[in-house]
Amino acid sequence: MTETLLLTAGRHTATITCYDTPTARAICAALPIQSEVRTWGQEIYFEAPVETALEADARDVVEAGEIAFWVEGRCIAIGFGPTPASRGDEIRLAAAVNIWGYADDVHGFAACLPGDPVMVRRA
Repeated sequence: MTETLLLTAGRHTATITCYDTPTARAICAALPIQSEVRTWGQEIYFEAPVETALEADARDVVEAGEIAFWVEGRCIAIGFGPTPASRGDEIRLAAAVNIWGYADDVHGFAACLPGDPVMVRRA
C-alpha cells in the first residue's frame, strides 16, 4: 500500500506517507475524516471513525513526525514535543498507540487551538 494523505489542522497542512499497516488501511478506508483539534501538551489529537486493534509494535513514546492512532480513544494523535506524561524531552503519549504513517513537518501543529477544524484526505 502506498498512500499519501494531506492532514490540515487549523492553518497548517502536513503530507502523510502511510505505512503498510492494518491501522493505515482502516484510516484510508474511512477518508475523508473531519474532526476538531484537541491538545495535550505538545500533541494534537482528534477523533476518527476507525476501529482497529492495538498492533504488536504499539508504543507510547514516539518521535516527532510519526503519525499515531490511539485505539482506546479512537483518535489520530500527533506528538511534536513533550506532553504532561513525558520524561525529559521525550514525546510520550497517554497510552500505547499504533504508528501508521510519517509526516515531515509536524511542528507547525503547535499553533493549533482546541476546536480548530481538522481534515484528513487523499493527496
